[in-house]
Amino acid sequence: MNRKTTIRIQNPYLKFSAAHFTIFSATSRERLHGHNFHVSADITAEVGANGLCFDYNIMKRRMHALCERLDEYTLIPEDSPHLAIGENEQEYEVTFDGQCMRLLKTDTLLLPVRNVTAEELSHLLLKQMLADNIAAKHKISAMTVSVASSPGQNAATHLQLERGVL
Repeated sequence: MNRKTTIRIQNPYLKFSAAHFTIFSATSRERLHGHNFHVSADITAEVGANGLCFDYNIMKRRMHALCERLDEYTLIPEDSPHLAIGENEQEYEVTFDGQCMRLLKTDTLLLPVRNVTAEELSHLLLKQMLADNIAAKHKISAMTVSVASSPGQNAATHLQLERGVL
């Protein structure tokens, strides 16, 4: 029987600062504001003959790169049914309930999510963590990615894998 262990990767540098607003309905949203989001992961994998599941640095580098991609941007949910997103050469024009916000493209990321919430961010980061067939390469059987928007307030998305495949 193969032994499995869950490794928690949680370091102070696994974070990103970003602006967002939460959409509650077609007519209600928060004002644009920012957070210092912290990211962690629990990764369950087989323990190899060398007493290790995998090289932790592989996952730490991947998580850090994902955080760096989101750092210091305004995050906009491109899959929201409540937003209309237009663009010109330099700006996104984000319309919500008849009000248009103009955001510089250089300062804005459109994310493939319905809302920019810890719930959606944890799911997005989990999918990105598992890209490139990494789970099968390292015999990962489960992963949970957590995103905290403030101390004591986080969301976690868990995925149980079959043979390391999404």
